[in-house]
Amino acid sequence: MTRTALAISPHLDDAVFSAGGTLARLAAQDWQVVMATVFTASVANPGGFALACQLDKGLAPEIDYMALRRDEDRAAGRALGIEEPLHLPFREAPHRGYASAPELFAELRPDDRIGANLADAFERLVADTGPDLILAPQAVGGHVDHVQVVRAFRGAQPPLPVLWWRDFPYTVRTAEPREPLRPLFATFPEQVVRLDAEAGRCKAEACAAYASQIGFQFGGPEGLRARLAAEDGVERFRLQGRLPPDLRDAGFA
Repeated sequence: MTRTALAISPHLDDAVFSAGGTLARLAAQDWQVVMATVFTASVANPGGFALACQLDKGLAPEIDYMALRRDEDRAAGRALGIEEPLHLPFREAPHRGYASAPELFAELRPDDRIGANLADAFERLVADTGPDLILAPQAVGGHVDHVQVVRAFRGAQPPLPVLWWRDFPYTVRTAEPREPLRPLFATFPEQVVRLDAEAGRCKAEACAAYASQIGFQFGGPEGLRARLAAEDGVERFRLQGRLPPDLRDAGFA
C-alpha cells in the first residue's frame, strides 16, 4: 500500500529549503509526496511594498512574480522526484497590509484574519490527500505567514504524526533566531534525518530551482552551495506522534 506524505509550505521554497532532502528520501522509498504551498496567489498591478519585493529581485513590474515562482516550484518538485506541487490561492503578507520588511517579522496585524480560511483549506487538503505523515514549519524566524500557517494548521490538525521542520535559512541568519511559537514544540523530541548522497543532490538541485530567491537568500549560487554544505546533510525536526514503522526501520535517526 502506498503511503502519502503531505508537506505544508507557507511560501514557494520553504518546504524545499527546510525539508527537501527528507521529501526526496520519502519519494525514493516509494512514498507519494504532496508538497502544498499556501501563499501563491498572483495579484494584478501590485504596488508599494509588494511591488518593492519584486523590484528588489531585479524583476520588472509587468512580470507576474508569483506565476514565475510557481514555475520554479514545479521545477523543484521534479528535482525531488515528487508529483506536481499544489498551489493554494492565498495572498502573501505584502498583499494583506504588511507594509515593510520589519512588519513581516513583527506581531500579526489585527486585521489579518486569514487564519480561519487557512484552517478550512487545511481540513480539505488533508481530506483530499489522506496523508500518513505531515511535514510543516515551526515558524522559526517569526515570519507572519509562517506563524499564520502554524496557528491555522494546529487548529485543524488531524491525529497524524507531524514532522515540524526548522525553518531554513531563518535558522542560520542570526545566532538566536526569533521563535514566537517555540512553546508549542518544546515537549516534542528532536527528529534528525540524515540525507544520503542522492537525497542531498536532489535537495541542492531543487533549492537551485528557485532562481528568483537565491541572490536574496544566499547571495547567489555559490552562497547556496556553501550554506547547504555547512548543514552537513542533516535536516532537523520536532516529531509529534510516532513515525510510521517503515521510516523507523529505514534509519530516520
